[in-house]
Amino acid sequence: MPGARSSRRGYAWARYSDSELLQLKLRDLHLTLSRSPLRAYVRRLYAELDRRGIRWHPHVWFSEEWFSPDGIPGIAVPFYLAHPRLMRLERKMTHEVEGGNANWLMRILRHEAGHAIDSAFRLRRRANWRTVFGPASQAYRNRYRARPASRHHVQHLGEWYAQSHPTEDFAETFAVWLAPRSGWRRRYADWPVLRKLRFVDRLGQELAHHRPPVRCRDRIEPLDGSDRTLAQHYRSKLARIRRARRAYTDRLLQQVFSRERTPRARTAAALLRAHKSALLAALARATGVDRYGAHQVLRSAIQSSERLGLYVRGTQRQSLRATRSMLARLTRLHLRSQGLRLRA
Repeated sequence: MPGARSSRRGYAWARYSDSELLQLKLRDLHLTLSRSPLRAYVRRLYAELDRRGIRWHPHVWFSEEWFSPDGIPGIAVPFYLAHPRLMRLERKMTHEVEGGNANWLMRILRHEAGHAIDSAFRLRRRANWRTVFGPASQAYRNRYRARPASRHHVQHLGEWYAQSHPTEDFAETFAVWLAPRSGWRRRYADWPVLRKLRFVDRLGQELAHHRPPVRCRDRIEPLDGSDRTLAQHYRSKLARIRRARRAYTDRLLQQVFSRERTPRARTAAALLRAHKSALLAALARATGVDRYGAHQVLRSAIQSSERLGLYVRGTQRQSLRATRSMLARLTRLHLRSQGLRLRA
């Protein structure tokens, strides 16, 4: 394999095949922010902070995933955003590029900047912050029961992420406040969450006059310190994705069916098999998925129902109505994972 270091013409690995690139160590990508398209978006983030009067800027480095470490006022960005060749590999391996377009990228950067500002100014220690958002010491949960109709949280990254934890609530609220022309006063005028946005607005004006007490430039899990190959990275990432999808499937199934067996209770798997043709037709109408994709989703639901030992809850008509809605959600997840577009 030829040398992986960069040259005047660019990165040598940009011409590698997928198999060659996957054998390369992450540190041997030799990525730098100054040579990356990401640099323009980081500058844009800094300009947005400046316009809000916040002159302190979080530092940014490349790592394997998006995150802002607790206590470290900076932002780790996934390495694939450093180069179009890496983005193509990411899409091929995972069927998605998180932050892969300008709007999505800036949304995530603003969210992570909220975490970095929290760490830099130790905001979560303040009594008024805890009064508005709740205690940051609250345990993170792998799963949270979202309330889609709630107006006590902003809607920013999707999946009602602001409801997952007080620190995520702050980061999401901060991101909405920071975004230019977000129109948050008008958009959330009749929502209780307006109180949180006004709090962040007052907080931003206060921070404009202070230097943060935490100004360290530490980098956690930097890419240039990783001996893992890209193949090892993707094996680990794909395993996490599969576990998350399985957990999501289990959660949806248990919302429709029950583990409690009652007299003459029918198994969920039996119901799904008995109405297979009708359910497949309903999926095609609702999502536009082809027959093969619909079969995959239904087969997965049947297998998971058997593994979980689920039974029909309520009447058959009620169960079928809830089942159609549940399978449509699973199908949309399946389509996203395959990089396909839903029918409008």
